[in-house]
Amino acid sequence: MVSGMNDRVCCGGFVLPIVGAVCCLVLRAAEPQEPHSAELKGSSAVGDLTDTASVLPDDNPFARPSPLAFQAPPFDRIRLEHFQPALMAGMKQQLREIEQITQQPAEPTFENTIVPLERSGQLLSRTRRVFFHLTAAHTSDALQTIQTEMAPLLAAHTDRILLNGPLFERIEAVWQTRDRAGFSEEQKEVLQRHYDDFVRAGAKLSEQQQNRIRVLNERLSVLETQFSENLLEATRERAVFVQDAAELDGLSDGERAAAAERAREHGHDGGYLLEISNTTRVPILTSLHNRDLRRRVWEASANRAVGENGGVDNRPLVLEIARLRAERAQLLGYENFAAWKLQNQMAGTPEAARRMLTDLVPAVRDRVRQEAEQLQAQMAADGVPDELRPWDWEYYAEKVRRRKFRIDEARLRSYFEFDSVLRNGVFHTMERLFGIRFEERFDLPVYHRDVRVFDVTDADGEALGLFYVDVFRRDSKRGGAWMSAWVSQSRLLQTRPVVVNVLNNPRPADGQPALISLDNVTTMFHEMGHAVHGLFSDVMYPSVSGTATPRDFVEFPSTFEEDWCIRPDILRNYARHYETGEPLPDDLLQKLLDARRFNQGFETLEYLAAAILDLEWHSLTPDAVPDDVAAFEQAVLKKYGVDVPAVPPRYRTPYFAHIWGGGYAAGYYAYLWSEVLAADAFAWMQKHGGATRANGDVFRREILSRGNSRDPMTSWQAFRGAPPAVDALLIRRGLNSE
Repeated sequence: MVSGMNDRVCCGGFVLPIVGAVCCLVLRAAEPQEPHSAELKGSSAVGDLTDTASVLPDDNPFARPSPLAFQAPPFDRIRLEHFQPALMAGMKQQLREIEQITQQPAEPTFENTIVPLERSGQLLSRTRRVFFHLTAAHTSDALQTIQTEMAPLLAAHTDRILLNGPLFERIEAVWQTRDRAGFSEEQKEVLQRHYDDFVRAGAKLSEQQQNRIRVLNERLSVLETQFSENLLEATRERAVFVQDAAELDGLSDGERAAAAERAREHGHDGGYLLEISNTTRVPILTSLHNRDLRRRVWEASANRAVGENGGVDNRPLVLEIARLRAERAQLLGYENFAAWKLQNQMAGTPEAARRMLTDLVPAVRDRVRQEAEQLQAQMAADGVPDELRPWDWEYYAEKVRRRKFRIDEARLRSYFEFDSVLRNGVFHTMERLFGIRFEERFDLPVYHRDVRVFDVTDADGEALGLFYVDVFRRDSKRGGAWMSAWVSQSRLLQTRPVVVNVLNNPRPADGQPALISLDNVTTMFHEMGHAVHGLFSDVMYPSVSGTATPRDFVEFPSTFEEDWCIRPDILRNYARHYETGEPLPDDLLQKLLDARRFNQGFETLEYLAAAILDLEWHSLTPDAVPDDVAAFEQAVLKKYGVDVPAVPPRYRTPYFAHIWGGGYAAGYYAYLWSEVLAADAFAWMQKHGGATRANGDVFRREILSRGNSRDPMTSWQAFRGAPPAVDALLIRRGLNSE
């Protein structure tokens, strides 16, 4: 799953917060770096933000495009003190560029208005793409200080452009000519997006209303930043310390060693530290035999960021964000935030998204009931008389899975060594489908020793761009996984893509192999789907490049790639024992395939609960926002029939980073909406030969290369030749009785 970090990748040539990421935070000063890595160091002082020189000194690495291959960020030169001056100078430079557009005496045309708007803000864009990536992937107290200072200024900058009356007048004048000016399909789409962006931001409001919009935007930027910073701290503070090794019965030697290392890193003299994940459930719950420890770990995860024992409390932030978003939506003429947000998505309305979710509830609840009965029976067989609890579900689901399918997770992991999955799985599949090749290089600087860099070459030998991957979990990285673009493809700007996939695989103990779970494997294929969406972009204008598509479309290409990881012909190429090199045995492979749909009631219900919560929070009017977060949550879950105590939402409100600190507000439903497209597309490919270049070339031409240069439904129809159908989704999730 991708952890979303932005409302839009960009708005015209200027980038909106947070940039370049599609999905999911302290930099230790003493963190060791590889020789080719760059250590971020320097002053954290922000200084007077209103007195920054408009021209950057030559020693600031953001002053001009990077001289490195494909304009890759020069991390060996970037220091903390470079960000704030570059951001300030970038805003000033873009405002001058906007002023030049508005002061032209010539009548507005696409060439003298839209094209320079697309070109504007390049200094700001290259600075903030790196800055916001680091605040998520490798942050520090100093970076967070700068982020807190800059967030309202960047929000105000966006307002200065989107609420610029003379600029909007020129855009609207060009927009009025759209049906008679002979624009290309891509030009029409770019023009429509600019026009919609300005209208949706308040360009047609009165001056008084626009001033209120500015205030709301600045305040929201501060609150959303604070939410993300609080969540990182809450996740750290809720890690569970275990003194007695006997309590860890069920964990592998490698997992114990890693937990011991985490404890030492956090200043404990002995013992073990169990980290919690970004979701309510925690992966180690499948392994821990000690029921009380499972309860402690689950409660640490589910009760984070609620001020427990004087800790971090995100609830006041949530309530204020919900009220301000609702107020802003009403100012813009919409009933609520969800109505505003979905107006330019494929779903179109909150009702359409909600209907898609709730239509699944009866079948999913029925499957959950069947699954719970199996787990309860297993508990009884183990002599546990209590009812099934949320900290029991995954543990007993794993027991039933092993009994039913005879799968040993520890044994299975031994066939999923990270580098083999990456090279012989993910890269191999991309070569089969698209003919591209990945070659690792070691001459480019990176921001952390966990980051690796690859040249990406097309089938004809032409260089496509650069692919970075940031592999392991660490304290300075937020949870989840995501893709970011440091440089986006654009024929107008003559740029080629530089993209990065950020993962959170568990770091092995020193000297141990990096063995990962099937879930981690699936995530790697998913994120590569986002990466090739960026790498294959072939458009003129940066505002429609790569992953700059609607939220309920952007997860389609990535989810589509997931299913290749369990295709027998693909899996046999990478799933090899890390010691012997033997391929995954046929019997284990068959059990794996049989087990793929097991527990899908649980998986689907926890997602539905979170997605419904998101829509309901953002369907409120300002006056309807409650005071009690927990009570509202429970009422919503009960109203829609997703209140199953043993299956809590994947995210509870206080740590729902997607919607409060990221860009998925009123859009978390998009994962399932996109999965409908992905399942249908994958089923079509299976009927037409599977992972062939012919199939891959069609997908690349009609979907991946287009970005948002045409309506997403048009792209879908060009690829599939028929409207999307849910049949393949029901089969994919094992919810079809057939």
